[in-house]
Amino acid sequence: MTRTVPDLPTPALVVDLAAFDRNVATMAARWPGTTLRPHVKAFKSTALARRLAANGHTGFCCATVREMEGMAAAGLGDDLLLANEVLGPAAERLGALARSGTARVTTGVDSVETVEAAAGAGVMEVLIDVNVGLPRCGCDPADAGRLADLARSKGMTVRGVMAYEGHLMREPEDGKGTKVQAAGEVLQAAVEATGGDLVSGGGTGTWTTNTWATELQAGSYCLMDTEYVPHASEFENALYLWCTLISATEAWGVLDGGLKCLGMDHGDPTVVDVGSCWFVSDEHITFGWADGRRLPLGTGVRVLPGHVDPTVASHERMYVLDGEDVVDDWPVDLRGW
Repeated sequence: MTRTVPDLPTPALVVDLAAFDRNVATMAARWPGTTLRPHVKAFKSTALARRLAANGHTGFCCATVREMEGMAAAGLGDDLLLANEVLGPAAERLGALARSGTARVTTGVDSVETVEAAAGAGVMEVLIDVNVGLPRCGCDPADAGRLADLARSKGMTVRGVMAYEGHLMREPEDGKGTKVQAAGEVLQAAVEATGGDLVSGGGTGTWTTNTWATELQAGSYCLMDTEYVPHASEFENALYLWCTLISATEAWGVLDGGLKCLGMDHGDPTVVDVGSCWFVSDEHITFGWADGRRLPLGTGVRVLPGHVDPTVASHERMYVLDGEDVVDDWPVDLRGW
């Protein structure tokens, strides 16, 4: 028997398959095949990743060792990059994966300590992570050559560099391209000093303005959230939370989704069509009714998250819709660390 949206237990995380496919096609037209390295952290699902691989995007970017292990176990380990630094037990786990032969494993390094940890654990391919303006991971561009030489002295292959201009993802479109180009110019000396073929970087917010990466690390584009759409307007919201109206007055309504199922760091969710969010509690969204709108209790309501990554990570599965029909579910099987 075919299930439809009203049959889903709420709160349910839902993917509009047609919108998802349009997003995937839009990105692939500019970044085809392995010029796109989808970032698994945005969706944490091997079922979703398998659809991207079928579209030719067979190299993936991960944020955690758990994601790396899960992708390899799912047979999606052709070329996995941990776009992060690891030390201690995390490095040992990553080394075990590399030695298993189930995946091609590359990791980012930005210091003597992370080079030594990767080499000691048996991770033999690295990218030198270079800081181009975001105060997070990444070495000074002037240190990239020295770290590359150190890695090679330990028998490692330096595949190239990676850099994330994350501080520019949400820049206004007017002027963004100039700033992204400037970040690339900061990176250029490191590229020359490091060697290797890969320049891995960028993201959904710079998918049209990054001209220096050989591969784009984008993940949000396929599902999107309300905070990101203004900065990458060619993509559409393909992910939403399906909630039930469980209480109401003449002034407000209450839905059965809350902080435990929504990423809130990028702002309040959007209550679609019926009103505007007032506040979010552990298990509730309270919203004010739009003029002339009232719904009976038990009605389903769409809610768009402000930040897709932590929203997805709060759920066990995403239900996939073709129109109103539930045609699949994608387990969120890469949660945790």
